Amino acid sequence: MDKIEKLLEDNVKNAQKSHDSENRVRVERAQQAYNNPEFVNSPDGRIIRLISEYLYPERYLRKHEITGTIVFFGSARVLSEEAFLMKLGDLNDKLASAKEKKRDDIGKKINRLMSLRHLTDIYTESVKLSEMLSNWSLTRPQDKNYFVMTGGGPGLMEAANRGAYRAGAPSIGLNISLPFEQQPNQYISPDLNFEFHYFFMRKFWFIHKAKAIIILPGGFGTLDEMMDILTLVQTTKITRPLPIVLYKKEFWQKTINFDYLIEMGMLEQEDIDIFKFCDTPEEAFDYVTKFLEKCEAPQAQEEI
Repeated sequence: MDKIEKLLEDNVKNAQKSHDSENRVRVERAQQAYNNPEFVNSPDGRIIRLISEYLYPERYLRKHEITGTIVFFGSARVLSEEAFLMKLGDLNDKLASAKEKKRDDIGKKINRLMSLRHLTDIYTESVKLSEMLSNWSLTRPQDKNYFVMTGGGPGLMEAANRGAYRAGAPSIGLNISLPFEQQPNQYISPDLNFEFHYFFMRKFWFIHKAKAIIILPGGFGTLDEMMDILTLVQTTKITRPLPIVLYKKEFWQKTINFDYLIEMGMLEQEDIDIFKFCDTPEEAFDYVTKFLEKCEAPQAQEEI
């Protein structure tokens, strides 16, 4: 029996039970579609969710008069100096009280942690660079402010939000729902802390108001975001002037052999000129601020 036949049968049964309106069961008011979580979270409600992830950030960025951002990408796994020492102390305590069977595993974790010790310097430098850029922005007219924006998580994302916090400037975090790593860091401005479900909507907001991009060392996520930006500039989907910094030349040249890509004809030299390598906060600050000051004539916002 299909649904229509079942509905008709139920109506007949109800009619037989009551011969007048006084005896009919009162029909409750139906739930409004936009207030129905079952519908909104269903495949049929996907378009509503997509529109929400566009309109909700737009509302709050407009409220805070944010028209330009400096976007920081980078690893979620890099620790601050204090977090590194705390984790090392915890592992050493566990090693001291561990049974022989577990000592090897803990020792390997300590060795692995020590091999990443140098990355804490990049965390410190990221805080400094973000603080420098935020302080510079705060001295400028309201319509020429640039706000730090990150992926909102721990590691180098936290470092960039932390730098803005130290400068007393608002900063933005675009979090994404993930099964691991991604929790909002404590330095994001509460009104500017967003949580996305769709990666592509999150990427849209990274790019839409970006006036500068700082790409710190990172893994798959950072590489994905970097390649998106470079491809959009290379293919002129982004036409506005956009300074792009690859922070730590040695890391990026070891990670991606740009010279070999040119040698094999996969890239042209002009493609490499899209970005600049920088190795210190001062070098990156000088490049980005001079670039922005040179290009401060109002720029049209491209639709991406």
